[in-house]
Amino acid sequence: MFTGIVKAVGVVATMDQKGQQARVRITCPELSPDRFSEGDSIAVAGCCLTALDLDADGFSADLSPETLARTSLGKLGVGSRVNLESALAVGDSLGGHLVTGHVDGLAELISREPVDDNTVMTFSVPDELSRYIAAKGSVTLDGVSLTVNSVSGHRFTVNLVPHTLKVTTLGTLAVGDQVNLEIDLIARYLERMLGHDKH
Repeated sequence: MFTGIVKAVGVVATMDQKGQQARVRITCPELSPDRFSEGDSIAVAGCCLTALDLDADGFSADLSPETLARTSLGKLGVGSRVNLESALAVGDSLGGHLVTGHVDGLAELISREPVDDNTVMTFSVPDELSRYIAAKGSVTLDGVSLTVNSVSGHRFTVNLVPHTLKVTTLGTLAVGDQVNLEIDLIARYLERMLGHDKH
């Protein structure tokens, strides 16, 4: 479990295809990866991955066919920057919202507009996910917990403050870029409990 509060930004050092799978190596000394244990969970651009081959500079992780198909991680190349968050521990501050690290799909940046020091971004999501997104609710984009400003059909807007733009990869997004989207966990369970789940 995570909170959507990015702890550091890592850099892809290698990306090795292994049949239908891949192994990625991420460097990020600021995260102090050597303090983690083999097998710990780390959110990489919002995807929960198992940390392997830990040392002071970084860690490796295996990407399954499902992860490569559903997320943007398969498009990463050497030098790509990724948001990182270590798993929530008992007693940690819940600064964002409850995030599982299980990506539901991809959202595409439609527009970005400066508003004073902030940036308002509009994203488009697949129709089957749009019903889970509500104004003033929460979404996770590339591992960043954000509050939804407004919703119109399959589009929604978020407001990024200067701190978020500075300490995450979202500040460098360009129109047309895709990000990993995780819908709010509560919305997912409410649909199931109310009997509207069609899957």
